[in-house]
Amino acid sequence: MRILCIDTSSGSAVALVDVPATGPTTVLRAAHSPDPRRHAETLGPLVQDVMTAGPHADAIAVGTGPAPFTGLRVGLVTAAALGRARHVPVHGVSSLDVLARQALDARPDAEVLVATDARRREVYWARYRALGADDVERLAGPEVARAATAAEAADGALVAGAGAALYPADLPATAGLPDVLDPAVLARLVRARLARGERGEQVELGTEPRYLRRPDVHVAAAPKRATA
Repeated sequence: MRILCIDTSSGSAVALVDVPATGPTTVLRAAHSPDPRRHAETLGPLVQDVMTAGPHADAIAVGTGPAPFTGLRVGLVTAAALGRARHVPVHGVSSLDVLARQALDARPDAEVLVATDARRREVYWARYRALGADDVERLAGPEVARAATAAEAADGALVAGAGAALYPADLPATAGLPDVLDPAVLARLVRARLARGERGEQVELGTEPRYLRRPDVHVAAAPKRATA
């Protein structure tokens, strides 16, 4: 199976991955733009570049956040459009799950708290442990909070992610753990969850976005009734 992986929870990241039923996956081509505010301009060219490595994809994997609204929506809409145009399934995976899997590849016996930039002096965070060689089990979160609040949830766990780099006084990062998401890891999580689903286990592969915050824009209340 060949999976096109897309994530826009921070910058724009794309990878085309060959995924055997078991064993190591092979990254055919990957591309990344670190710009956190130009997803609409960068994602299309990145996908076009990556797809030169192969004529087709059998499925699409997309990061579902948590992340700010606009950038996350660009990735999800692009994945949905490509899936419909190519008649292939689209699977969603939390972007925090992907970073956790990367961290647990380095420290498989540990628990890890992943924190990413939520802006407004806050982080998105969740705590994990490994579930097999390719998946993760979420122990707490995801939530959006101040770094000091996320640090309370760490409670001895290793810490990874860009949120730790931004707020080291509250969330000191564990050396050697990632702070940049690798889109190719999406393919491993999708493979593991599809296999678990075939065994009858409940898995998360929906493409609903994870915003965690309430929208800034609200429907206006009805105008007050004037009285004589």
